[in-house]
Amino acid sequence: MSKTPARGFTLIEVLVALAIVAVTLGAGIKAAGSLTNNTARLAEITAAQWCADNQLTGLKLARRYPDIGDSLFTCEQLGRTYNGKLIVRTTPNPNFRRVDARVLDENGVTLLLLSTILGR
Repeated sequence: MSKTPARGFTLIEVLVALAIVAVTLGAGIKAAGSLTNNTARLAEITAAQWCADNQLTGLKLARRYPDIGDSLFTCEQLGRTYNGKLIVRTTPNPNFRRVDARVLDENGVTLLLLSTILGR
């Protein structure tokens, strides 16, 4: 009787292949989760930027030289309400004012800060 060599994979080879597949799938799931979080963050920042843009554009369209000081505003975008603060400060040139529109999240942390210069 002649002995034929066994064909197929050994248990060690199968376990190594399964470990490689498990690590690859784990990395893929982590990457997909990161993409989901980034998409939600991008939507939130975009809505906050729309709010800040609306506030600064309103000041420009009013054609009124803004008074120095802080004021609060709220804005609704994409079904969410954002709180914000308009901050008007002097500049070295008395004919211009710096206006910052700061949009906050629900915890009061700044999501976005948008600045412009308004003249007389």
